[in-house]
Amino acid sequence: MFEAVEELIGEHADLEKQLADPAVHADQANARRLNKRYAELTPIVTTYRSWRQAGDDADTARELAADDPDFAAEVKDLEKQREELTDRLRLLLVPRDPNDDKDVILEVKAGEGGEESALFAGDLLRMYLRYAERLGWKTEILDANESDLGGYKDVQVAVKARANHEPGQGVWARLKYEGGVHRVQRVPATESQGRIHTSAAGVLVTPEAEEVEVEISPNDLRIDVYRSSGPGGQSVNTTDSAVRITHLPSGLVVSCQNEKSQLQNKESAMRILRSRLLAAAQEEAEREASDARRSQVRTVDRSERIRTYNFPENRISDHRVGFKAYNLDQVLDGDLDPMIQACVDADSAAKLAAAGDTV
Repeated sequence: MFEAVEELIGEHADLEKQLADPAVHADQANARRLNKRYAELTPIVTTYRSWRQAGDDADTARELAADDPDFAAEVKDLEKQREELTDRLRLLLVPRDPNDDKDVILEVKAGEGGEESALFAGDLLRMYLRYAERLGWKTEILDANESDLGGYKDVQVAVKARANHEPGQGVWARLKYEGGVHRVQRVPATESQGRIHTSAAGVLVTPEAEEVEVEISPNDLRIDVYRSSGPGGQSVNTTDSAVRITHLPSGLVVSCQNEKSQLQNKESAMRILRSRLLAAAQEEAEREASDARRSQVRTVDRSERIRTYNFPENRISDHRVGFKAYNLDQVLDGDLDPMIQACVDADSAAKLAAAGDTV
């Protein structure tokens, strides 16, 4: 572990020298890349220096304790501090998800349950919008297909982090655990007998891809235009503003009709398509590389049920990590952090266990 840290400290010092050279900043793309790497290494270097200082302080306290027993308690505190810093350093050295700095495109789709499922999809959308608002993230609804009762058959929203977020703390770092099937148990608004029904909605989260990350040949696309329809489309359904893009090599199809402009709908559809293609390419790479498997926390099969929202008991349960709480009303109002943190902690523990003695 310590040999790896020494190498990273050397790289950190070299980056510091490069960034101090005004000539480096003439190439903005290169400067951003160097700054990003420097920011990634800084917590490791800082933690390692604190770890060494805690060890030196503990040695000094032991020497003093030989003459003055009052220093014995300080030795224990410093040893505990060093153990905590060791754990933090090990975690920092575990290879990070390269997408953790990325923004995301989040999609919510109604599943089994008809109108009740669409209403629940609307509840999930509001939950994520409120969560993003709490964290200062920006959201943009790219496309939405509303149901007759005000829910959503499907909706796509772009979520963007603040510009000054810490390295590895982008939107993907938190919302990547939300992909899967979300099950709800409650009395539907359409139920006259007061019986509890079970329905579900699906959530798909993909890191938003930059154009340079995914090359799409115009020859690989079939673009169809048609008239918008459904609730909210009355003002635009007199022109062919809706866009459907089919990526012929993969068979992926993306449709957008939320905007009045055909060009805006095309741009939104291309953003969604790029993100789906990037996610597909990364999933294929992970399947092929045995040392790059997903954490046990992440669901490989997106049809897997990950969470249950039980309204009569005000209970929410995450089935992957055993998380359970009785504050469903608060969660639906955007208080997602405790549940997501449980997934983050389980993911970190799994990565540490997989890394073993390598860090």
